Order: sequence, then structure tokens, then C-alpha cells
Amino acid sequence: MNEEIIKINNVEICTESFGSPKNPAVLLIMGAMSSLDWWDEDFCLRLAERERFVIRYDHRDLGRSTTYPPGTSNYTITDMADDAIGVLDAYSIDKAHIVGMSLGGMIGQILALRYPDRIDSLTLIASSVFGTEAEKLPPMDQHILDYHTKSTSIDWSNQEATIPYLAGGWKILSGTKPYEEERMYKLAEREAARAKQLPSRFNHALLQGGGQYYDRSSEITIPTLIIHGTEDPALPYEHGLALAKAISHAKLIALDGTGHEVHSEDWAQIIESIVGISKT
Repeated sequence: MNEEIIKINNVEICTESFGSPKNPAVLLIMGAMSSLDWWDEDFCLRLAERERFVIRYDHRDLGRSTTYPPGTSNYTITDMADDAIGVLDAYSIDKAHIVGMSLGGMIGQILALRYPDRIDSLTLIASSVFGTEAEKLPPMDQHILDYHTKSTSIDWSNQEATIPYLAGGWKILSGTKPYEEERMYKLAEREAARAKQLPSRFNHALLQGGGQYYDRSSEITIPTLIIHGTEDPALPYEHGLALAKAISHAKLIALDGTGHEVHSEDWAQIIESIVGISKT
């Protein structure tokens, strides 16, 4: 694992890479309010062992990347897509296989439309169509929104408060597969130790932009894989079905009992699927 702080678009983006740069590149893009830590290191290593060069990174307002004052909006989702291309540029990668989780999957769709010559394949995990069509689909479970109202009363300087909150946020997103409490606490501890300014994560709730790419998922021609849990409480399974309908050539893999998560029980199937599509 190699960490680098890269200057992109006048901001600093923290990246980590695994494996040989001589192998096909896989760029992992995590979802909203989630640092690179939530692409589990062991997951990245296993993917790298399949002769892939794996890169994960912190979005703005997360981890060791540039942060802004909490409650401010300083960039758009299109800027975040440009950040992803900036990561590839920094590693001298002409084309990569994109794997996006949740918001990361929507960023991936923008990349496929905005930079089609830079993307070899697209894997969308627990994501949705980007645009107004998503408004017609089942909404996020209210319990998730209720949980995050707790954030206003948290002392972010106290890790005894922040770590259970971060780990618990993933519990509320889990499906019917066993909640991996020990692993989630371990990842939460790492994020809390690395983060420059944890409360800035909520700036993602103010994210706007990308209107020129709304409802254009059907225009994506890049090989696409859709992976979606059948028990996803944040973006219910219908969102995965809508993506598969919009991107008609895409293959849909349903993960029975999985929520809005990259559950370790699914790693083997997810990695095998990424390796398969990245051979194209």
C-alpha cells in the first residue's frame, strides 16, 4: 500500500494504491460521506492479487483530502468526477476500470459520459440512475435519516463518541446478512485517526451540479456491471433494476440479503465480477 497526496484542481486529494502499475488499473470511488477507508484494505489487496493495479482515494471533505468549513458548498459532483480523472492523470493512467459505490456510482456514470475515452469499464455498486428518474424510485429508509440527526450533538473531538457513530452508520445501512461489528469498528477507528475534519463530511449533503448529465444513463456504451443488494435500505433494489433498464447492455448481479454495503461475504463474487469485466 502506497499513500500519496496529489494536487488536483487546486485541491489536495489523498490516494492509496495496491499492486503493480503495470497491471490494468481499477479506480475505486466510494460514496457520500465515506472516506477511502471503507474500501477495506483486505478487499483492495485481494483485488490487487488478481493482477490489477488498485487505487482508492478520499473525496474532498473526507480523510486527508482538502476539507472545507462544515455547512459550506464549494464544489459540484462534476468537480468530483474531474477529481477522479485527476487521480488517473497523477498516476499516468490513460484508461481505467471504474468501480463506484453509491454516489461513487453516479460519479462513474458522469465519467462514462464526460470522459468515455478514459474509461474501460464501469462497475456500479449500490447506486442509482443519475438524474430525475431516481425521484420516481423508492426513497431512503427514514431510519437512516433519523440516525444521522444525532450528528448535531456529537463531540467530534471525542473518539469515544465518533467511532461508535461512524460504525453505527454502517449498521443502519446493513441488510439481513450479519452486521460485521468488529470490522466496522476497526475501519471507523482508522477513519477517525486519519480524518482532518470529520464534520466536513456532511458538506456532501449540499452537493449539486451535473445537470447536463441528468437522465443520460442510456447513452453509456462502456461495458457496465451493476451490483446491488436486495435488502438495500438507502437505495432499494429497484434502483439497481432501474439502472439495468437504463443501461440496457449492462449485466445485473443481485446480492441476496445485502444492504447498502460491501459485505465481506460478497467480496469473492464482487472481485470475480470486477476481474471479469476488466478483461474486456
